[in-house]
Amino acid sequence: MRVIIILSITGILDPNLDNPKFAMSLTLYNTLTRQKEPFKTIEPGKVTMYCCGVTVYDYCHLGHARSYIGWDVVRRYLQWRGYQVRYVQNFTDIDDKILNRARVEGSSMPEIADRYINAYFEDIRRLNVMDADEYPRVTQHIPAIVHLIQALETKGYAYAVNGDVYYNVQQFSEYGKLSGRKREQMQAGAGGRIDPGEAEDKKQDPFDFALWKAAKPGEPAWDSLWGKGRPGWHIECSAMIRARLGETIDIHGGGGDLVFPHHENEIAQSEVLTGKPLARYWLHNGMVRVNGEKMSKSLGNFTTIRDLLDGKWSEYPQPIDPMVVRLFVLQAHYRKPLDFTESAITAAVHGWQTLKDALNLDLAKCNLSPQATILDELDSQAIAKRSSEALIARFQAAMDDDFNTAAGLAVLFELAKSLKREFNQRCYQGSQELEDVHLRALSQTLIQFAGVLGLEVQAETLPVPEINVNWIESLLQQRHQARQEKRYAESDRIRNELQAVGITLIDGSDGQTRWHRS
Repeated sequence: MRVIIILSITGILDPNLDNPKFAMSLTLYNTLTRQKEPFKTIEPGKVTMYCCGVTVYDYCHLGHARSYIGWDVVRRYLQWRGYQVRYVQNFTDIDDKILNRARVEGSSMPEIADRYINAYFEDIRRLNVMDADEYPRVTQHIPAIVHLIQALETKGYAYAVNGDVYYNVQQFSEYGKLSGRKREQMQAGAGGRIDPGEAEDKKQDPFDFALWKAAKPGEPAWDSLWGKGRPGWHIECSAMIRARLGETIDIHGGGGDLVFPHHENEIAQSEVLTGKPLARYWLHNGMVRVNGEKMSKSLGNFTTIRDLLDGKWSEYPQPIDPMVVRLFVLQAHYRKPLDFTESAITAAVHGWQTLKDALNLDLAKCNLSPQATILDELDSQAIAKRSSEALIARFQAAMDDDFNTAAGLAVLFELAKSLKREFNQRCYQGSQELEDVHLRALSQTLIQFAGVLGLEVQAETLPVPEINVNWIESLLQQRHQARQEKRYAESDRIRNELQAVGITLIDGSDGQTRWHRS
């Protein structure tokens, strides 16, 4: 009697937070302690997460993409594990760079900010980065910022000089604990946000930093106890975190270039007022490098996200699938530097094609057993579990190890290879029902893992061309002749030509080549 089993893997990959061992296996590298630590949230099952956003005066470049794709995957994986994640990412919409851009373009600060906030969303959504739960702007939090500065001044951690207010670094004995720097290793103004006209003689100490800047002619300004002015850079994030997420959050993320002084200063401002840690875990991503140097606008060695995607990068002058950029970013551990080269992008193009081919496999073409009769649901679950549990364990182990996407991708590529091999066997060699269950389990597991990494096949915008069977068969004959004559470059060229129009070739062990539409 033939047994037909419905495959259902719903729930197999779902996290089980009721199991304490499951939750405890996740470890994060904490910049504060400089070691990996078990992940334990403030409130069981819930994660509060804040990442520093962009200063909106220009288009985002690949360095920004690296950061926000990375935090997107952290968020996706935590959600896959069953956590409720509240993710907040700010926009710095008042800054000297924005004001300078407004002057150059003859525009206003709000107009510049709005323009590049909209551009940010256009670029980042193309990369399949999920929207944050909230995007607070600095200009929306001026009263909260002023209140925080007042509290610091009242407690003796800040002082006013001619309308400016500075943080007194010497009053915070733990200053430097995040970066691990001693005073002699620090550099005043390392954040690059010092006003050209900021007088060092106003400060009691060169390492003191501005909390409030007195108004200058023609610049936006807000009322305060110290007169009209605007906030300094570091105090902004402290105020927005406190307003949107509370005094202590689970995860604070940002680029490695923000450890000192920005995040160091956030800690100094926040913890002296609350007596509590600002964040339990500090996560920092590595920099994108060009010829060994950090990609940055100040160095002029940057490539914008939109130029890269639209084929306007001189090293690779053709449009790039956004998933190629995600794959390029995720091929390295988030804490490691990432070298931006033509060869690396080309490798990511080929890598994404491999995954895309596997994700696009149409199991219906193999005439698999219909999922119509339920004889024993427990048996079907057991079959599905056996088919994928080893892969699930390996993928989870990789991601549990400080979100090691490089190791996680290795599992995906292995799974894609296995799926395509078994797909070809089923299509052209027949199948058994239990093997069909196994094949479906592999397919669903690949789709789910890819989704955790935000790798999704996007709908084609071009119409699907009609198949010219005679043309295909003619090319196959040419390719067969080339293979017999060991002209493998020509054989590969023909395969690529067919693949470009959606035709996949399968070379059988009998020497015959079969094709199907991707």
